[in-house]
Amino acid sequence: MTDTTTKPALLRDDAVHQAAQVSKSWPFEEARKVLKRYPQGKRDATGALVPVVFETGYGPSGLPHIGTFTEVLRTTLVRRAYEELTRDADGNPAPTRLVAFSDDMDGLRKVPDNVPDKDMLTANLGKPLSRIPDPFGTHASFAAHNNALLREFLDQFGFDYEFVAASERYDAGAFDDALKNVLRHYDAIMAIMLPTLREERRKTYSPVLPISPTTGVVLQVPIEVVDADAGLIRFTDEDGAAIEHSVLGGQAKLQWKVDWAMRWVALGVDYEMFGKDLTDSGTQSGKIAQVLGGRRPDGLIYELFLDEKGEKISKSKGNGLTIEQFLEYGTEEAMAFYLFREPKSAKSLHVGVIPRAADEYWQFREKLSAQPVEQQLGNPVWHLLRTNGYHGGAGDSLPVTYGLLLNLVGVLGAGASRDQVWSYLGNYVANADAAAHPALDALVTRALAYNRDFIAPTLQRRKPQPNEAAALAALDGALAGMAPDAGAEAFQTVVYEVGKTEAFGFESLRDWFKALYETLLGSAQGPRMGSFIALYGLANTRALIAEALGA
Repeated sequence: MTDTTTKPALLRDDAVHQAAQVSKSWPFEEARKVLKRYPQGKRDATGALVPVVFETGYGPSGLPHIGTFTEVLRTTLVRRAYEELTRDADGNPAPTRLVAFSDDMDGLRKVPDNVPDKDMLTANLGKPLSRIPDPFGTHASFAAHNNALLREFLDQFGFDYEFVAASERYDAGAFDDALKNVLRHYDAIMAIMLPTLREERRKTYSPVLPISPTTGVVLQVPIEVVDADAGLIRFTDEDGAAIEHSVLGGQAKLQWKVDWAMRWVALGVDYEMFGKDLTDSGTQSGKIAQVLGGRRPDGLIYELFLDEKGEKISKSKGNGLTIEQFLEYGTEEAMAFYLFREPKSAKSLHVGVIPRAADEYWQFREKLSAQPVEQQLGNPVWHLLRTNGYHGGAGDSLPVTYGLLLNLVGVLGAGASRDQVWSYLGNYVANADAAAHPALDALVTRALAYNRDFIAPTLQRRKPQPNEAAALAALDGALAGMAPDAGAEAFQTVVYEVGKTEAFGFESLRDWFKALYETLLGSAQGPRMGSFIALYGLANTRALIAEALGA
């Protein structure tokens, strides 16, 4: 996903273009909402074609997280789908932009736990994030520090986006006309918002939040519009003085639901997705956008993430999986694949989902090139390979699955090393060299970490039952007569034949494989045993059987 090499434009693939028009894959379904919005493309007052604007939002009071990645990734997928739908005969798509918006004019509500100089931040509570010193001492403000992290975060994954900071737009006066427009429609906006608030909150609510000229704090106080066209309001400052105050040039910001609507209109946003928890906010902001003379963007309302207990993930509880944790145990591709699927369904996000996501990504990638075009467009990997421009990769495969690597390192123990794993891969992979197989090497590194932290501490091999011991002895005898390089299929056949022998009393092959996993690998689940034997080595496997038999 991070390869951003520029490629020459190609003629439109008509088969892909036609299949895209009817594809049920969710990025195309979302993109067709935008296409319906602008059947002839988005155009300005002169009729000239202008970019469709996709937006994602971010609050820089904390560090970027997996939700930030998810929203930018999914929005990018819709953007690419829209471009595919609108390609002309020369292969040129309708123009688009992705705006990553940082709401850094927000007042700091509480001091984060993971920052230095908490006393300084405490002294600046309530002030805009963009006007608070950086506790890390590296940037002009706390917001600038976190905004830099956001850009670095997005750049790490090669996303194509335009960064827009609220503070820059407010301070430079770029939102001044939009703020005047809010003042002109003050009563209409209040009529939308007040019924949604508790009685106590109604007493202090205002769409406009003035910034105190004496303290610099973002104030939650009622206001009176003095002159909308001049941007003047009246309110009581923190010291009790009634003052007239301009809302222009960064001297005020908008309440966030109003702010959301304002920037939809001011930036011409056409598409923005958001989580289910913001459904009501999106409805209210959509109504406000209409009052301001604009239109609510199209977008997807996605379900939220759950932890392994099925509870909603909360940053304050710390029960989620951070992007750093995911990438320690899984690859970027696995993470993107997991986040692609079923965005309208709640998803469990915990470390246990990583191995399957890693293997499914490569399964879908391997079969992509052999699929008819209609199925390709429903394949998550087709979309993921095009996130930052298509640079090949369809049909690629790995010689060893992540699951099989985990079984190998599980047997090797918590102290297994990368070199040790690659020495075993020599039994299974031609030219078993990390430099020749970088994608596989990435999985080796992560499998070692996953084994160290989650598998090795839980593995416990049990003693075989008498019938299982007899079957294991028979398997060892059969393996003794085989060549070390007989291959995974030959080994698998022998395993099957032993398990099907009635004398050993297995009701099904599943019982036999379960016995193999629990007695040899210390796990209730495991790999295709023929592949494991080929990877681990014939002699090593026989030694493992002997250990299980107590020989």
